[in-house]
Amino acid sequence: MTVTIYDISKETGFSPTTVSKALNNYPDVSEKTKKIILEKANEMGYIPNSHARILTTKKSWTIGILFDEKLNVGMKHPFFNAVIESFKKNVEARGYDLLFISKDIGGDRITYLDHCKIRGVDGVIIITSDPQNNEIQELINSDFPCVLIDNECSRASSVHSDDIQGCYLAIEYLYSLGHRRIAHIYGSLDTFAGQARYDEFLNVIRRFKLEKKDEYLVDGGYFSYEGGYNAMKKLLELKEPPTAVFASGDFMAIGAINAIKDRGLRVPQDISVIGYDDLDLCKYITPKLTTIRQNTDLIGENAAEILINAIDKKNSRTSVIVPVELVIRDSCESLI
Repeated sequence: MTVTIYDISKETGFSPTTVSKALNNYPDVSEKTKKIILEKANEMGYIPNSHARILTTKKSWTIGILFDEKLNVGMKHPFFNAVIESFKKNVEARGYDLLFISKDIGGDRITYLDHCKIRGVDGVIIITSDPQNNEIQELINSDFPCVLIDNECSRASSVHSDDIQGCYLAIEYLYSLGHRRIAHIYGSLDTFAGQARYDEFLNVIRRFKLEKKDEYLVDGGYFSYEGGYNAMKKLLELKEPPTAVFASGDFMAIGAINAIKDRGLRVPQDISVIGYDDLDLCKYITPKLTTIRQNTDLIGENAAEILINAIDKKNSRTSVIVPVELVIRDSCESLI
């Protein structure tokens, strides 16, 4: 037998209107009342009528996820996977489902904006290497609430790590170990993270009065193992190789470590290496990688909070910068 809000009303003593508001998380119902009603609803096996819920709240209770980045790795990348898992947990706790937004429906090519309109999503999180892309801009400039992850745009809310803090922590640590010849394997400069970390690396070495050597700045491509490996090979060909390397991503750092090993050198005894991300595999390689940890849980949590508040029209454009931390393991050695 189907349980209705009227059944819950009889059991709890609250009016059907109060029960309905509690089940739909209305702010004018106290947390104590919500708790009583929700517990009784679960006990009675209440299943919400999704169509009625949509009519009542004027929302589809669906959030779109848009991946548009040149690596085409999407959720296969551990960083984005962890962020989306955190985001998913937080929005599902608020009653939302997730839908991946593409430019294809039933074999027909459409724009991101049209896909969002057809599916009737309430809002979208966007992961893109190019927020200036015309179709991304079309969506950002529409009426759909949007939040960018790991990027910035003047017309949309955003959440990303504090790359200024991250670069400073990395270089300060290497400097404290006595390193003065520090190289940077940077991520693609047409990505937000790659450009931000490159710029801040230059700022930090100036602060520490270290000489800027162009040959110590090597492009590692799109944050890949192969990019880090090939970049490190170039650094090892120099007449005066660096004593330490700061890579803009952990995959590049691991590639650099293996390039050093393949040359018959040792990490960290001959060259120290520090990465950025703190992927799980950093704890299992040899040597264990010292790196900058991005707080993926907090990035996902903030993105969920900002987007849901925008859907509920509780905020305007918001930019959140999430702190990072230095994780010291075994890939850096003191020269002092």
